[in-house]
Amino acid sequence: MRTQTFFKVAVLTGLLALAGCSSKVAAPEQYSGFLKDYSGLQQTTSATGKPTLRWVDPSYNEANYDSILWTPITYYPTPKPTTQIGQKTLDELLNYTNNKMKTAIGTRKPVVTTPGKHSLIFRGAITGVSSQKEGLQFYEVVPVALVVAGTQMATGHRTMDTHLYFEGELIDAATNKPVIKVVRKGEGKELNNANTPMTFATLKQVVDDMATDATMFDVKKTAK
Repeated sequence: MRTQTFFKVAVLTGLLALAGCSSKVAAPEQYSGFLKDYSGLQQTTSATGKPTLRWVDPSYNEANYDSILWTPITYYPTPKPTTQIGQKTLDELLNYTNNKMKTAIGTRKPVVTTPGKHSLIFRGAITGVSSQKEGLQFYEVVPVALVVAGTQMATGHRTMDTHLYFEGELIDAATNKPVIKVVRKGEGKELNNANTPMTFATLKQVVDDMATDATMFDVKKTAK
């Protein structure tokens, strides 16, 4: 009887863990701390159909701004390369993300190096946190948040899901207050197993989708 009870508990725990891992948006425990305030975030759907957490100031009007100060995207926190994802891949991913996102944002407003009275300030980061209760360090999970569902490994599935987490905001240069905040969990290509190296190509499409969404973003279609 005790064995049956233990088995039921184990199965239930596994199902709950799998449900958590399959979430399409970042959970609060996966927020990195890059944004100063995560309140007000609501799940919505991006222009490319991707689930996204977003907050937009109700009084935000894009027409009130004439330029965007670009702050280069960084890793937050700073990652350490591993055998699964090396420094070359980290550098390539970050450079590509900066180039794609800067180009995308530049299609909306001129990008400037000094903010003016009617400027927005962009800041963003590729973040990596673990939802595992063991409290793994950023670089142990894999910097860019390679998330491995423990239940998949336990049930014999060898493929591993990959996710890139991104947090960003637009800040009113005059008030120094955010007008848009975004937390995004993008799904990359699957890896065959824990020993398969992650390459730039694994997460390239995630960045491409983010850039497309930045270009097509329409505040009128953001939420409910």
